[in-house]
This record gives sequence, structure tokens and C-alpha cells, in this order.
Amino acid sequence: MGVTVRIPPPLRKFTRGAETFESAAHNLVELFEGLEKKFPGIRPALCAADGSPHRFLNIYVNEEDIRFLGGAQCAFRDGDEILLIPAIAGGAELELFPRLR
Repeated sequence: MGVTVRIPPPLRKFTRGAETFESAAHNLVELFEGLEKKFPGIRPALCAADGSPHRFLNIYVNEEDIRFLGGAQCAFRDGDEILLIPAIAGGAELELFPRLR
């Protein structure tokens, strides 16, 4: 059966628009490898060269933050739904909002 990975809009540029990915992965390492095999070039957006997830990538397993499930050591089970959410940061120049200085 495997797991279902939900791909958010910011990462779909790597997946040719695919919103989901079915995987037989049992852990994050296998998941990242499978994603890279299916969608070459996505891996650097998800993890460092050593396979550790970027700190700006939030990962949820069945709507629970993976950090509370053992982090990178979390084992996936058949039927799990995994959500990858890259943190979005930024803001406006202070010159646009002078009262905020």
C-alpha cells in the first residue's frame, strides 16, 4: 500500500505540477530518495547533502509534526499521509511602512 505524500504548491515546480506522490518509503531517507528518483532535482529543496531535512521544511505525518514522532528516525506505516510544507519567509521594506520603525 505505502504512503501518500502531499506536495504543496511551492514544491510543485519540481514535480511538474503533481499534487501527490505514492511511495513505499518506510522513513525520510527512503522518501527523499524516492522523490528524487521520480522528480530529479527536488532533493536539494528538501534536505541537505547528508539527507537531513532542511530546518525550513516542516514535515507532518498524519497531521502530526514529525519532530514529535522521532524526527528523521520516524518510521512510516502503510496508509500514512505525509505533508511537506516549506516555510515561507519574507516581508516588506520598512520604507513602505514608516510607522513600524
